[in-house]
Amino acid sequence: MTNSILLDIRTMILERHAQHVVLIHFPIALFMSGVAFDLLSRGKRDSQLARAAYINLSVAALTVLPAIVTGLLAWQLAFGGTRLDGIMLFHLLAASFAALLVVASWWIHWRTRRSELALFRYRIPVELLGIILITVAAHTGGFVSGVNQ
Repeated sequence: MTNSILLDIRTMILERHAQHVVLIHFPIALFMSGVAFDLLSRGKRDSQLARAAYINLSVAALTVLPAIVTGLLAWQLAFGGTRLDGIMLFHLLAASFAALLVVASWWIHWRTRRSELALFRYRIPVELLGIILITVAAHTGGFVSGVNQ
């Protein structure tokens, strides 16, 4: 019994792309929740919703890096570092730009919280474009992993 549990844990940790599949859900959920809280706060800096948005966007920005690293490792380990083309290239590009927008959204909120400035109006298009790119990256990632056929 103990050996099978250890084997399962070893398989989970050493599987070629399992870490990316698990870790990617954190920045996605945190960013989308942060954007929802930001939209609900309607730009009021001192509301609880604005604080919740900032916390979610901050943790999303922190968890983007491990998601990117594990995605690159999955490409190297599961696909042997083959030349990127087609859906894999599209997934990488969408995910990279989405990651930039996650960090940019956090930076906009961080910069605003450090000063007395009102929240920038352009943050909403940046956040919504981030959600669109995350959705595209997630959908194409499903094809890369074999979940979407």
